[in-house]
Amino acid sequence: MKSRFLIRLALTALAFVLASESAPHLIASDAFQQNTRLGRGVNLLGWDAVWQNRTRGQVKDVHFKLIREAGFQHVRINLHPLRDGKPDAQGKLRDEFFKTMDWAVDQALANQLLVILDFHDDLAISPDPAGKQREFLDAWTAIAEHSKARPDTVLFEILNEPAPKFTHESWEEYWRAALAIIRQSNPERTVIIGPAQWNGVGALDHLKLPSDDRNIIVTVHYYNPFPFTHQGTPWTGQKDKLGVTWTGTEAELKAMEKDFSKVADWAKQNNRPIYIGEFGTYEKADMPSRIAWTAQVSRQFEKQGWSWGVWQFADNFAVFDMRNQKWVEPIRDALIPRK
Repeated sequence: MKSRFLIRLALTALAFVLASESAPHLIASDAFQQNTRLGRGVNLLGWDAVWQNRTRGQVKDVHFKLIREAGFQHVRINLHPLRDGKPDAQGKLRDEFFKTMDWAVDQALANQLLVILDFHDDLAISPDPAGKQREFLDAWTAIAEHSKARPDTVLFEILNEPAPKFTHESWEEYWRAALAIIRQSNPERTVIIGPAQWNGVGALDHLKLPSDDRNIIVTVHYYNPFPFTHQGTPWTGQKDKLGVTWTGTEAELKAMEKDFSKVADWAKQNNRPIYIGEFGTYEKADMPSRIAWTAQVSRQFEKQGWSWGVWQFADNFAVFDMRNQKWVEPIRDALIPRK
């Protein structure tokens, strides 16, 4: 009896060792190291015609080279799998979607840029989270499986700006389900997750991450003060609300410091790295104010040890003038000061 007990004990111990060796090794420092590697970045490709027709796309191979030469360290590729992937009844995404995604990832990696594959279909999902959940999870199953052989310089972001019909509870259900799917095929992939309510700073306290998965970077977006950064934007009801300036007054700086202190305190308490996935100013604001705000927030992010991705490369809020094929130099230089 004693010998059988010892054999069973030995087999149990062996099974535990084998399970431990096969389990993902998710170490807290990995996420912090990844966040440092991300450094300064830029969003791109979200609404580029390249997703419909590669020959009509604005962004070309050369732009990835220009992004790297300007001093950026990563690109946040805005994916719309439900719009551009056109999933069929079985949830399969079309081949052309993956070909375009692979082209973008290949170009970024060839230019020593890290990549965030950002599931940017919030406008399709947020009005009806329950109705879209199956499509969302099917898409993540396909993207994760397709990308599992990519190096660790490719990161996944579960969903951009979940809102407005997500509750904090329903959003947690969403990201936990997606994270479980990702971990099946990508057990050591760094994953980015943000709070509900448009990844807002004020919702951070509701984000409860799994303690046993430390390979997660937390993202928030920063557009405060909104009446300044979004003045003139027709989609926010501010088309005619112009002339708002930002000069770095004592009150303006204190408001910014309050926002950043909240994020810094949360990050310290939860031992998680922070990525500012979006920030920027719309072109209707005056250029001196845009320069002052952009330089201030960028340096404050870096002072806190947070990585950042400016919104965005081309189109509105642009840091690159696609029509004239040149940088919007005042904004570029505010983001990355010339040496």
